[in-house]
Amino acid sequence: MTTMAAPEEWAGRRVLVTGAGGFIGSHLTERLVRSGAEVRAMVRYTGRSDLGMLRDLDPEVRDSVEIIHSDITDPFAIRRAVSERDAVFHLASLIAIPYSYVAPASYVSTNVVGTLNVLEAARELGVSRIVHTSTSETYGTGRYTPMDEEHPLQPQSPYSASKIGADALADSFYRSFDVPVAIIRPFNTYGPRQSARAVIPTIAAQAVAGRDRIRLGSLKPVRDLTYVTDTVAGFLAVASTDACVGRTTNIGNGRGIAIGDLARLICDVAGRPDLEIVADEQRIRPPSSEVFELVAATDRAQERFGWRPETPLRTGLAKVVEYVRQHPERFDVDRYAV
Repeated sequence: MTTMAAPEEWAGRRVLVTGAGGFIGSHLTERLVRSGAEVRAMVRYTGRSDLGMLRDLDPEVRDSVEIIHSDITDPFAIRRAVSERDAVFHLASLIAIPYSYVAPASYVSTNVVGTLNVLEAARELGVSRIVHTSTSETYGTGRYTPMDEEHPLQPQSPYSASKIGADALADSFYRSFDVPVAIIRPFNTYGPRQSARAVIPTIAAQAVAGRDRIRLGSLKPVRDLTYVTDTVAGFLAVASTDACVGRTTNIGNGRGIAIGDLARLICDVAGRPDLEIVADEQRIRPPSSEVFELVAATDRAQERFGWRPETPLRTGLAKVVEYVRQHPERFDVDRYAV
């Protein structure tokens, strides 16, 4: 068994993080910088030069990052971003499932074509390791749980279909061109900096804002929740472990909780245990698209690099509640964030 990478293993390594302005990407960027890596962070170009969640990093950390504003769908820009990098963490993706019902072509362009651009650039430039980010949504509703890496893939939304396509491309580049790509498949990650479109900050924001009830989609789905620093540790370990190349590795807790029970727990953590929790029809997925159970089998992560999550659920939720309290302007509880 290869143990998880120590922080010093990243000292001086030249790394690209795509999607660095996102929730997980910003935490990964921060961890790499603190581990001594030379980090190039790619964030999506906007006319405002928006840094996304990188704005939350300590200025000392952020100032040490080479930030480039680009677009994952531009192959020329991606080749420049990948140049002179030892390792690539590819996280850039459109991830909001409800929006994938509205604009599926944009998910193919970003998630499939964007991944192709990263893989082709890495192939041409001889990158020594690529970590491609998958998602537990590719499994669809569990045919059995816990769900190991051999579980069938079921595209129950345009988002999950685009990620299955991206995963298949990553696998094909390993098999066809010997590109050293490892696929990491996180289950539901949560923590500070996550946007209001995700269920945990949505619940926390409504509780903190003093509303008389919590409005959600279906309360029945079961999710496996991992705190973001544990997920980031998984990313670094997958990148450092030769046994992960050409393979997929689940990252999750191995325990599930129903959304309704999760909402009650968050309300309790926020000091409002008596809040009513109701299903809002506007937030419910189409019946055949809802994924009802996602629970990870993590034997491979334990065998390959000794990974186990360390953060108890209640502890992690308390950190989210505190973050929401510190940044109320980022959470519009009166508007459903698609």
